[in-house]
Amino acid sequence: MKRFSIVIIPLAVAIVTLLILFLTIPKAESRIRIIRDDSQNQKESVHFVAVGDSLTEGVGDETERGGYVPLVADALQQKYELASVEKDNYGVSGERSDQILKRIKKDSDLKNSLKSADFITMTVGGNDLFQAFQKNLTAKKAKQFNRSIEKYGKHVSDILAEIRELNAEAPIYVVGIYNPYYLNFPDIKAMQTVVDNWNEKTQSLTAEASNCFFVPVNDLLYKGIATKDSQQTENSSSEVKNNVLYDKDNFHPNNLGYQLMANAIQEKIVATKDLWLIKESN
Repeated sequence: MKRFSIVIIPLAVAIVTLLILFLTIPKAESRIRIIRDDSQNQKESVHFVAVGDSLTEGVGDETERGGYVPLVADALQQKYELASVEKDNYGVSGERSDQILKRIKKDSDLKNSLKSADFITMTVGGNDLFQAFQKNLTAKKAKQFNRSIEKYGKHVSDILAEIRELNAEAPIYVVGIYNPYYLNFPDIKAMQTVVDNWNEKTQSLTAEASNCFFVPVNDLLYKGIATKDSQQTENSSSEVKNNVLYDKDNFHPNNLGYQLMANAIQEKIVATKDLWLIKESN
């Protein structure tokens, strides 16, 4: 009998303890319900508007789909299981910031598209910088480009203000510029300094605007991706190829370059998803 008690009493205590825990600990069902409720607050479809220069148009993209724009749209649709991502690409090759500003003011289709956008991306500055280099061919110091940077900054500030007039809420993601000549002219340090100063100006302007974010891409593109083949090319030739740039002009991104851009843009968009993905409360 004593042996029986030694076995049965601890067993009974264990059963009672388990029963109490089962009855008192909340079931996981309520947590699952919360997750479902959050997903119900998510939009089923979103409107993505891209405006800017050749990097938005997708020059260098050999698939001819439109550079980073479809890559970002497809990734977001898959990640959030959206029914659709309506994308409007208003990229025009060769346009400077003043020309983009003029188009936003006058192009009725672009204006209407911006009004209904859930989020907006913009590439701007590369052609402004190229024009500044053409006007300052003999410049040896980065500070000689300060006037051009200030002029550019005024245009970007006006662009952001125009977009906000049309759409007060949609987040805007402004992509920085990069130095496509770094590998071939690494000794011209002033060139990279000017690019850095240009990006700093853009970043400061986005920081001052509401729901506006800067997406840096110079570090992703200016050196390319190091491989054994690229090291051999560097050792055997004075001309070094950047393997993320388009072979035909060595200026615009190639397919790999656009994928790197898309990854950076998508990362910023995902980090701020509450600004564009959640349904507006009634």
